Amino acid sequence: MPLPRSLSVTSLSGLDDWTEEFDLGDAVLFEIAWEVANKVGGIYTVIQTKARLTSEEWGENYFLVGPYMENSVRTQVELIEPTNPALKRTIDNMNSSGCKLYFGRWLIEGSPYVVLIDVGFTAWSLDRWKSELWENCGIGVPWFDREANDAVLFGFLTAWLLGEYAAQCEEPPHILAHFHEWLAGLGLVLCRQRQLPVATIFTTHATLLGRYLCAGSVDFYNNLHKFNVDKEAGDRQIYHRYCLERAAAHCAHVFTTVSHITAIEAEHLLKRKPDVVTPNGLNVKKFSASHEFQNLHAHSKARIQEFIRGHFYGHLDFNLDKSVFLFIAGRYEFSNKGADVFLEALARLNYLLRVNHSEVTVIAFFIMPARTNNFNIETLKGQAVRKQLWDTAQTVKEKFGKKLYESLLVGQLPDVSKMLDKEDFTMMKRAIFSAQRQCLPPICTHNMLDDSSDPILNCLRRIGLFNSSSDRVKVIFHPEFLSSTSPLLPMDYEEFVRGCHLGVFPSYYEPWGYTPAECTVMGIPSVSTNLSGFGCFMEEHIADPSAYGVYILDRRYRSVDESCSQLTSFLLQFCQQSRRQRIIQRNRTERLSDLLDWRYLGRYYISARHMALAKAFPDVCVLVRLHTCTRVMHFGFRYPRPASVPPSPALSRHSSPHHSDDNDDDDERYNEDLEAEKDRLNIRQPHSPQYRDKSGLPDAIPVSDGDGTPASSASTPSSVSSPAGSVSSEK
Repeated sequence: MPLPRSLSVTSLSGLDDWTEEFDLGDAVLFEIAWEVANKVGGIYTVIQTKARLTSEEWGENYFLVGPYMENSVRTQVELIEPTNPALKRTIDNMNSSGCKLYFGRWLIEGSPYVVLIDVGFTAWSLDRWKSELWENCGIGVPWFDREANDAVLFGFLTAWLLGEYAAQCEEPPHILAHFHEWLAGLGLVLCRQRQLPVATIFTTHATLLGRYLCAGSVDFYNNLHKFNVDKEAGDRQIYHRYCLERAAAHCAHVFTTVSHITAIEAEHLLKRKPDVVTPNGLNVKKFSASHEFQNLHAHSKARIQEFIRGHFYGHLDFNLDKSVFLFIAGRYEFSNKGADVFLEALARLNYLLRVNHSEVTVIAFFIMPARTNNFNIETLKGQAVRKQLWDTAQTVKEKFGKKLYESLLVGQLPDVSKMLDKEDFTMMKRAIFSAQRQCLPPICTHNMLDDSSDPILNCLRRIGLFNSSSDRVKVIFHPEFLSSTSPLLPMDYEEFVRGCHLGVFPSYYEPWGYTPAECTVMGIPSVSTNLSGFGCFMEEHIADPSAYGVYILDRRYRSVDESCSQLTSFLLQFCQQSRRQRIIQRNRTERLSDLLDWRYLGRYYISARHMALAKAFPDVCVLVRLHTCTRVMHFGFRYPRPASVPPSPALSRHSSPHHSDDNDDDDERYNEDLEAEKDRLNIRQPHSPQYRDKSGLPDAIPVSDGDGTPASSASTPSSVSSPAGSVSSEK
């Protein structure tokens, strides 16, 4: 079965068109991860959003393998009988041998088959399997590490499943097993140790040691080559986990990571250079709203404004129409996720807005789950007061409207002094008095269990952001996942993101970064860093990311203080934009969605699978490599800078010293439909034909001019031709 495929490189254009499809009829794909139908972190999103594309490719021969979690299975999985005869015999034999396996369909888009393993049911074998692991692999797992114990059980059961399936097949099977992260990696190691006929792929979404090192105060990325990895893992009591991860990386036929920043990290910490980089994508169709996304933003923003009216009752001395909503969301890793840098930048932004007497008010949301015991009473009271004021206003409005209607019916102009009686004024005064507040609006919406040691709250105390009336930056810490059933802020995460103006994710350790990616496909600008996979990916494919609403913060080659200053500059520029400029920028941001679609990024996974099959079954699978040009591998296609003037005030200066927001000059410089069409011409899609020279090898990727014709030279992407002229990229 020939595999005329090209290897994945550092950009989408590195994948050539495939002239011949691979026959998957006699091949079976098992994708194994601890987060199959078990939401823990970002791997769940990767597998869930990719499932439809993979199901379309593999059909009935695609099976996901994960742990059996009863609470998740009840709501996410439909248990059925296996349709594959060999798999049915496999599950029956394992269940009769003291295991507990379940088969069903995962109720997500694509409806993939899942095999769920109850690891607790076979816990009686843990000591025996840990002894076998020590004897055969030299890896010892301590008794007190429950997560590692689960990894041992899951790994042995997974290897048992694959071996049993291979034995039950009537003909020699072509099994491909894709393992995600260290929790599933032991199964891969056992497959190779037992010499099972299985092609293996191991994907690390974040190295264990890297996450632990970045949580400390170390200059991680600039000192990668200096770490004594064994000592560092031992000092942090994760040496056994590190050994499992490193063994999986070295035993795999194909080793992949999700970004190039993680590839560099894996090369130094795991001592193996990844074969393929597989960027994380999204099912863009789920978020697609065509021309409706601006209306969705306005609708969601209005709901956030209602929450703010209640939260700041008694201190609502700022104009909500001139307010900017910023947010940071994700796991509560204070330094890894960049919450420390964000808070410091907010303090500096608050000072700049105050000294410049700005009318803009910034509301910064921190959506990071932490340990709480309940909602803050003062926060709940604020929403009750807001509702009471609304009900009072509605009652007075109805009475006023009725009297006005009766006056007009008799042909008389209403006497305004008689429209409201004394009772109405009394009712309104009581409502006003009830809205008075002696204390400042709360910073945290919940009662924290560890208030005195909470990093965010302690940092807010240090920088003095307490939501006082003089502050132009207000902070709301919501230590809980957003939900539409919440009595406080009844919004799903997607609705909340659509209602904000800017997502801020100045992460120090972020192998990919789904939060800024979700912002992008919903048309919301975001701040990322050159230490995140998403930031590096966008910086590689967009000539001027900030013009498209993707601000890239330099955290690798600058000190923390310099990074804070740069972030403050980004935020200040964003706050100085007019409403029209923000609308233009959201339109540009939304047009980047195709870059993050699994329809394109899924081809990296396809390339990795075929590479693994060719390595494991060389007698029947042949992988034909095309020698791609160095320039292609290094740069790939890039979006040019937009033809119109970028929306940033620092880059868009007006000749008039007193420029009005109502000035319509922008209409002459900016045409939304025309610019969107030019962007589409300038985007080189990965499925478009490769440009080749006379020898048949791919030539350098041409960058289109404004009329869609290839530029004469694309080997130097630092200068990109655009309809507005030659503009140097600011990578």
